[in-house]
Formats: sequence, structure tokens, C-alpha cells
Amino acid sequence: MPATSETPAPPVNGKGLTLWLRLAVVGLVAVAAALVLITNQWLTERFTETTRSRAELRLALYTGNLISELQRNSVVPVLLANDPSLLGALQNGVFSGTSQRLISFQSELGAALILLLDAEGRTVGATDRNRIGTQHRQDPYFVEALRSKDTVFTSWKRETGAYGFTFSRALVADNKMRGVVVVEVDLMKYERAWSGFADAVAVINSEGQVVLATEPRWRGRTLDEALQLRDAPSAIERALKVTADWTQNPPDAYVKGEAVMRTEARIPFRGWRMVAFTRYDSVREQVNAFLALEIMGFAILLAAGFYLLSRRARFQSRAFQRESAELRLLNARLQREIAEREKVQHDLEAAEQTLAQSSKLAVLGEMSAAVSHELNQPLAAMKTYLAGARLLLQRRRPDEALSSFQRIDDLIDRMGAITRQLKSYARKGGEAFAPVDLRSCVGEALSMMEPQLKPRRVRILRTLPREPVMVMADRIRLEQVIINLLRNALDATRDVPAPQIDIILTRGDTATLLVRDNGPGISDLDKLFEPFWTTKKPGEGVGLGLAISSGIVADLGGRLTARNTEGGAVFEMQLPILGDGMKAAE
Repeated sequence: MPATSETPAPPVNGKGLTLWLRLAVVGLVAVAAALVLITNQWLTERFTETTRSRAELRLALYTGNLISELQRNSVVPVLLANDPSLLGALQNGVFSGTSQRLISFQSELGAALILLLDAEGRTVGATDRNRIGTQHRQDPYFVEALRSKDTVFTSWKRETGAYGFTFSRALVADNKMRGVVVVEVDLMKYERAWSGFADAVAVINSEGQVVLATEPRWRGRTLDEALQLRDAPSAIERALKVTADWTQNPPDAYVKGEAVMRTEARIPFRGWRMVAFTRYDSVREQVNAFLALEIMGFAILLAAGFYLLSRRARFQSRAFQRESAELRLLNARLQREIAEREKVQHDLEAAEQTLAQSSKLAVLGEMSAAVSHELNQPLAAMKTYLAGARLLLQRRRPDEALSSFQRIDDLIDRMGAITRQLKSYARKGGEAFAPVDLRSCVGEALSMMEPQLKPRRVRILRTLPREPVMVMADRIRLEQVIINLLRNALDATRDVPAPQIDIILTRGDTATLLVRDNGPGISDLDKLFEPFWTTKKPGEGVGLGLAISSGIVADLGGRLTARNTEGGAVFEMQLPILGDGMKAAE
């Protein structure tokens, strides 16, 4: 058939065509995404800026109205404080025409409420006659007016939750305080006016509390606390919010779970601020309309591209079959290589354990001379005590001879303790971790190092906490690390006139052990933990102690570091405290 004879040629052209179609689809998707993002960004910024300008204009108008109302009412107490009829009424105690006088002032000045209080805080005149006789001695506007010679502004929270605002001033005649005039400012009318718009408006005082707000629940709270007040959204509301917010820049804030634009202005009065929150409804609607048309056009183009790609799918399936056979062969070869690598890794771990044991045996070899000297002293003393006991028995003094035998028994126990430490240190460390007190490990390490420390007359300063420092570790391997650090510090102070080693153990988030010496320091910190790197002379060390110690600490879930200080070198070992250490060991 003709198709059979032409089969070999099309695959090359088919691959090229498929690649071209794929590139075209990818390019179309990239162009579509870029164009949608650019359009979204540009339109969002444009419409958002327009909305923000309108919000700033409204905010400037609100601020001007508010400051005008406050300034207009602030001069009323000054005028009333110099009114001779009010001063005369307070001096004479005759208040029959006082309220009518205040009502006439109210109609002229436009104040919400005017009160005249006598020196005891009792209302003797008011534009609201129902307030006559009420007591205000404990109210802040009365107390603050008595303390100041000027007009005092006071705001306080009413029982209803709304705030009241007053200007008050003391009336003084003949250098004596006669009373207080109080002018109440009605700022709640602006709240009612602001509520007619879509914006949420709040006025914040210098202490950060909301004193006026179109949302009644905001009053008396900080702005951050007020914005967190919201009803639990339903699943549909959450879905609508997710699909709507992507068409805009990150919102300035959320009011009742809805993204809003925040506009802020300063009120030139006692550090007040006004904040308005405008919804993005108009911005979303206009931007989404443009984006919907763009996405629809690109979707039609993509559908055509996918249709062309689907026709080439059968040619690709044949290539996939060939590739699957090659992948099976490659998988088999990789499995063989993985098995070989696991065997090598197992051999490497065994070699590392053998190397660590060899390092411990080398340390034991260095200890042997000092230990033999330590054992010779008890042996010489035992010989002396035996000779004395024999002489005492000959002289028939058995009680004194028994005391010599007791001293010999004590010396034998001391020799046994020395040999037990060496035998315990020579054992191989196991893989089973157990809770270990790091303080006891430091003590055991110092006991094993005692024969080497005594001849050198090194000053050892230990700083250990009183409570246990428990870690999850192999005790033998942990003691090996501490001994290696002590040996390094001992070697570093060999040529120092007054050698000193500080051992500091602390407990915090981790257990930290510091071993500090006053030697010359470390010449090359980068190579310190590399195997076979050492600064000792040939025959004194092979450079494996710190490399092995670093590996042991890493196995325990910690880390070992070193640094130089002005007076020597410091090695720092950090291990997890018991709870974290068990997880690291697992």
C-alpha cells in the first residue's frame, strides 16, 4: 500500500512539525500569560489610582469638616468664661436666668450642649434643662479643667460604647475658681454622614484608639484589633474572594474579610488621624471585563493548537515504546551499581569503626607509661606496709598490723579502678544509645587522663551545672571524644609556662561542652577535621583523633567546631538534649 512505502520518511518531518507546534503552543501560552498579566497590572493600577484619588478627596473633605467643628467649639468656653452674667451668677448663687443665657449662646454658636458647673461640680445651668442638678465632680472634663488655666479638651467613652467630646474651662473671679463651663461637641453626626457612602471611616486618637467609626464595633479598639473583627466566612464567600482578589494588586487591608484600599490623612488636632477603607468593587468589575475577552480569544487559539498536536500523538507513542525498552535496560544497570555502592558503603563503615578503635588503642599506648607510673606508687607503698605489718606481728601488735592491711586493701582498690578505666575505654563502642549524663562522662574522661595530667601540672578549671545534662548517646564513644579534646588541649599547652584547660558545660536548647586552652591556637582551621592532617611531629600522632571525634558527634546528632581566641583555641561540642537526641539517634 502507498502508506507503507512512505512510512520511513514522515517521522523526521513529523518530529519537526510536532516540535514546531509545541513551540507555537508554548509561545502562545507565554504571550497570553504575559499579556493578561500586563493588562491586569496596567488596568488595575489605572482604575485603582482613580478610586484612590476619589477616596483622598473625600477624606480631605471629612477632615476639613471635622477640624472646623472642633475649632468652632473650642472658642466657646473662652467666650463664656469671660461672660459677666455667668460669673455674677456663680458668685451670688442666683441661677434663675443662667440656663436661658446658655440657650441663647447655643443658638448663636451652634454648640451641641453647654453646661455650667459650680465649684462642687453640680450643674447649675444647662441648655438641656433635664441636666440641671446632675453631679459631675468625678467626670474628667471637670477634673481636668480645675487643673488647668486654659481650655481643656476631653474625650470619654459612654455606656453605649460611643465617645463623647467636650471643651471645658474654669471660670475664675477675684483669683478664685468659681465654676466650670462645659461645651459638648457633637461629632457623631459625622459618623452618620460618613455611613451613607461605601467607605468605612475611622478616626484614631494619639493613643491609637478608634474614637469615631462607621463600624460601631471598632470604637475603643486599636485599628489592628478592629480590622480583625469579622464574621466567619462561608465556603462560597471564600471561593469568591479567591477568584476576585487576583485581578488587583495586594490589598491594603481586609474589612470583614473583604479586600479594601486604605487611605489615611492626618488631622491637625491633638495627633488625630483619619483612615478610610474603600472597596475594590468597581476596579474588579472593569478589569475582569477586559480580561475575560482576552482569555476567551487565547482559549480559542489554544484549542486549535491542541487539536493539531493530538494528530501527532500516535507518532510519538512509537518513540515512547522504544525509549521504555532502553529505560528498562538502564534501570537494571542502575540497580547493579546501587548494590555495588551499598557494599562499598558497608565496607567503609566497617573500616571507620576499625579506624576509631585503632585510634583508641593508640591513645591507650600513650597512657601506658603514665599508668605504669601510677601503679608503681601503690606497689611501693604496699611493700612498705607489708614490711611494717610483719614487724608489728613479730612484736605482737596485731591491731596496728590490721590497719596496715586495710591501707594495702585500699591501694589494691585504687589499682583496680585504674585498670578498669583502661579496660572500659579499650572496648568497642556499641550501636545501642542510652540516656547519659554528660557531667559523668566529663568526670570519667578526666579520671582516665589523670595519669597524663599530673606530671604536666596543668590547671584544670571545670564549670558544670548542678542539674544533670542528659543526652542520648553511646557512653564509650562520647568519652572517647572528650578524651581526644583533652589530649589536644594538653598537647597545645606543652610549651606554655602556666598551662590551663577550661572545661565548661552548659544546658540550653542543646548541651554544649567547651574545651578551651591557653596555647598558641590552631594554624589552619579549614583542615582541622580532615583525616591524617596534624601539626604534631612525626611519630607523635597520625591526625585521626579529631576526624574520628567529628564523625562520632555527627552520628549522635550534634556537631563539633573549633575556633581561635585571643588566649588559645576553643573546641565546642553541641549535642541534642535527651528528647531531641533520641529522634536524632533514630
